[in-house]
Amino acid sequence: MTVKAFLLEYIRALSRSCDITVIANTEDPDFLKSFGVDVEVIPLKIERKISLLKDLQALFSLFSIFRSRRFAIVHSIMPKSGLLSMVAGFGAGIPNRLHTFTGQVWATRTGLKRSLLKCIDRVLVFFSTAILVDSNSQREFLMSEKIVAPDKSLVLAKGSITGVDTQRFRPDADRRGELRRDLGISKDDIVFLFLGRLTKDKGLLDLAQAFAGLCAKKYNLRLVVVGPDEEGMRERMLNIAAAYSTKIIFKDYTDRPQNYMAAADVFCLPSYREGFGNVIIEAAASGSPAIGTRIYGITDAIEDGITGFLYEPRDINSLSDKMLLFAENTALRQKMGEEARKRAVEDFSKEKVVSALLEFYEKLPGKSRLPVEG
Repeated sequence: MTVKAFLLEYIRALSRSCDITVIANTEDPDFLKSFGVDVEVIPLKIERKISLLKDLQALFSLFSIFRSRRFAIVHSIMPKSGLLSMVAGFGAGIPNRLHTFTGQVWATRTGLKRSLLKCIDRVLVFFSTAILVDSNSQREFLMSEKIVAPDKSLVLAKGSITGVDTQRFRPDADRRGELRRDLGISKDDIVFLFLGRLTKDKGLLDLAQAFAGLCAKKYNLRLVVVGPDEEGMRERMLNIAAAYSTKIIFKDYTDRPQNYMAAADVFCLPSYREGFGNVIIEAAASGSPAIGTRIYGITDAIEDGITGFLYEPRDINSLSDKMLLFAENTALRQKMGEEARKRAVEDFSKEKVVSALLEFYEKLPGKSRLPVEG
């Protein structure tokens, strides 16, 4: 899912000048070919949750692959795969070991669990040779927490993992009309959209409560929630908004997020932790303003009062007020949507971000044609 959601453009661009091997948790080694990307894929079971035995098995497998292939670069994304890849890469003598931080699980934790998870990130950083961070505010947070050092970490371009494809994500009346018809949404309904993993840390219970309160004041509203439900959030959200449950539409993971972005009026990301909030600039490129929490990562993606609104995490009344403001003001939605699209094109296009990564790779030790593991 991570590869399909974030890494396709990187892999496609890198494959023109590098030998790429993708190692991912998949049962289909040909899954990239359906996206027009023809690179080697090695399936490897790396689970999201901690499982000591399975993690040790994955670590040994990575070490064996790295040792036999002798990659010039190992570049990991996501916490668990990052820890395993950096340790295995060090043991196998990989000269360039890179990891991209996209947010910290421990940011919302307390006590011993927070300390343990921070320690794991420090181990990851210790075994890496360089750390990329997908937003400037996240990098500042990591430095303040003494996870990364200034001379070992950097942000490519102006942030995000891979930028946004501004042709794929764009205002599109045909997509908008078609998807709304498929979902049974009127052209006059105001659609709030969430797209991402359905977890409590994404603030979805807050969103359900704010939406229910909003429906009591205004009736032509719909909430569309798209993404894999990892923590039983659908049922909990419907219980909170029981009186207005018919106005909430749930859809599982999609390979066509651009259709949902085009159909939406406002994008909502009420998350408690986030690395950058790439979905915000995808929505922006589609012409939708956003409402997001005032946390590191999201503050890089939303210009408060210009491309959307920020509010304090867990402040449900403030979230509801921002949603109502957009619901009642068509001109405001259009103006901020236009500014959001403009900023996405100028600052976060995939061409700029991918180019920055390629330039970074070119400065690393190795041959001009580098074999890379992603």
